[in-house]
Amino acid sequence: MYRIVIVDDEIEVREGIKESIEWDRHGFECIGDYRNGKEALEAISELRPDLVLSDICMPFMDGIELTRQIHLNYPYIKVIILTGHDEFDYAQKALRLKVHDFIVKPITANELRSLLDKVKLEMDKEAENRENLSHLKMQLHQSLPLLRERFLEQLINGTLRDLKIQERFEYFSLPLISPPYLVVAIDIDDLDEIKKERWQNDPELFRYAAFNIVQEVMEGKDVIVFRTREERIIVIFSGEAEEGLNETAINLSEVIRFCIEKYLKFTVTVGVGKLCSTLNELPFSYKGAISALDYRFLHGKNRVISILDMEGANKPAQQLDIEWNRRFSTLIKTGTFEEAQILIGQLISKLKDSLMSLGACYLQIQAIIIAIMTMIHELVGDDSAHFKGHEILLEDINRFKTLDEIETWLNTICKEAISYISEQRNDQTKMQVLSVIAYIEKHYSDENLTVDDLCRHVHLSKSYFSTVFKQHKEQTIMEYVTRVRIEKAKDLLQHTPMKSYEVASKVGYGDPQYFSVLFKKNTGTTPTEYREKLLREKIQ
Repeated sequence: MYRIVIVDDEIEVREGIKESIEWDRHGFECIGDYRNGKEALEAISELRPDLVLSDICMPFMDGIELTRQIHLNYPYIKVIILTGHDEFDYAQKALRLKVHDFIVKPITANELRSLLDKVKLEMDKEAENRENLSHLKMQLHQSLPLLRERFLEQLINGTLRDLKIQERFEYFSLPLISPPYLVVAIDIDDLDEIKKERWQNDPELFRYAAFNIVQEVMEGKDVIVFRTREERIIVIFSGEAEEGLNETAINLSEVIRFCIEKYLKFTVTVGVGKLCSTLNELPFSYKGAISALDYRFLHGKNRVISILDMEGANKPAQQLDIEWNRRFSTLIKTGTFEEAQILIGQLISKLKDSLMSLGACYLQIQAIIIAIMTMIHELVGDDSAHFKGHEILLEDINRFKTLDEIETWLNTICKEAISYISEQRNDQTKMQVLSVIAYIEKHYSDENLTVDDLCRHVHLSKSYFSTVFKQHKEQTIMEYVTRVRIEKAKDLLQHTPMKSYEVASKVGYGDPQYFSVLFKKNTGTTPTEYREKLLREKIQ
């Protein structure tokens, strides 16, 4: 069943279309109708329909601009333009934007049914092509050589000299990329379970199916896409302004995540690294992307996670030397205290089996303490001075006489560190939410206020901060903005003689009719009815 939304400024048209079609008979579910492109675009970001049927001429945002925004941010959504204007320039604009079809009003119910049947067949064919194993096998044999992937793997791991980088780019006919650069790592969730449950005959096919979707989404973009031996898909972005490149990477990563879940029925987590200015710095961006994937343990699977959202823009790139320290640091960061205890127990057992001298064991433990202190400082900066576990850290390690005593001491430190980092992260998130609330209180009257504006205010990505805000306020950002505006409007209706249209403009709604509909939806009465009710209550 495919999902469709209708966009037209005439309510009669919208209602007529909805009532004239038995949607399920044609393989569709009508999930919403909207009066202009602006309303529709906000809904599309959450509903993610498969098909949009839109008029061209509408207030606030017309069908051409809506189509452009959909093509830019949701390329998997098809658009059919419905208009009473058959001028050539409208058709030309629509075709340039890759509109799926273009029909002229008035359209009969039979014409619309035929069109829906035609679109469904095409969408079924596309889905079939994506899952057609023989098609995937043919594409698999035509993919880039293994040597090309190994070269790119060496590039992001920092094991090549400058001269070899340039030579091999030319040798493998790789596209020329220019700074800045940014690395994204795509990791399949529950890999072992997928291998057992599906694609048993050829597990390589489902990995290639995911790779194929990534290539389709990235077609025409300034990127390099390849796979690593760790079964991850890597995308190297390049060539845009720094702020734009990071936003593009996050937006396209969301598209990839959505498409893989929709068409292949499994999920991926995407880690987004930091920007870098030279090819030699790609390893730092790559390691940042891999570190972002570690936060899957904290925030869950099937997400796009930016390392900047997790650890801040000013955290210096620093790599730990040994695998044990990396794993231990990850557990400290993500707050999994029980696993940290197990890891400490494993280390202590290993030290016991090694028969090291007491002095050599102290050196091992001191390296762990330094790693904990460094991790806390990296995550919270100078505020680490408030970490009460400092007193425990500074205890004289020489007073411990057995490894069992040291294990107890380390567990106490880890518990304090994990608790402190969690508190600091929660406090920081609360401050960001409060900052946005204050910004809304100051700018609610701005008709053009958007979620993007609010996220930019706290320098966080839209996908991450929208989730954080909803967790704290139990409503979306725009639902909160609407609530503030309605409350302000109620206050103005009660204490001022302003007309309804003046109140609407004062609280950020340029369209009085839309304001009236929204006011009634939230209060149960129109603005006029609300004011009259207050007057009656006052007289009584």
